[in-house]
Amino acid sequence: MAGHDSTEEANSLSQGQTDQFTSSTGKRFSREEWNSLNQTQIDQFRANHGTIVEGLFKGASMLLLTTRGARSGKARVTPLTYTRDGSRYVVLAAKLGAPEHPAWYRNLVANPVVTVEVGPERFQARASVVEGSERDRLFNAHAAIMPNFAAYQSNTTRIIPVVVLDRIS
Repeated sequence: MAGHDSTEEANSLSQGQTDQFTSSTGKRFSREEWNSLNQTQIDQFRANHGTIVEGLFKGASMLLLTTRGARSGKARVTPLTYTRDGSRYVVLAAKLGAPEHPAWYRNLVANPVVTVEVGPERFQARASVVEGSERDRLFNAHAAIMPNFAAYQSNTTRIIPVVVLDRIS
């Protein structure tokens, strides 16, 4: 993959990580369950200097993205898997293939200056949505490492947005 800074093995997710996520009851996660899962990932990420050491995302390339709410203006932190394209971080607004975009995506479209935490670093970045052949190239590179994203795309009629994060400070 052109411009990818990490090994495929280091970025690969296990089969358990790539399956559709369901709650312990076998149903789709509720909002409360998602919030709990996200908070657990955020806490673990920060306690371990950007490393996920247990759970579904153990060893995955994760970052924390802080956006400003499009309506509320409140800071919102979301843990996301990422790939790299040169110096840029690449994230996909998949929402597990749901018919609507995730809230964090709507937030960064409205307010593209975001905060990124990756490893022990924290910096501001400008988020931009890529389209056309650039979107396809980055999506395919991401899905080659994390095949669940290709499945998410096939499960929805919307085009899953690809977002690049360029450091600005």
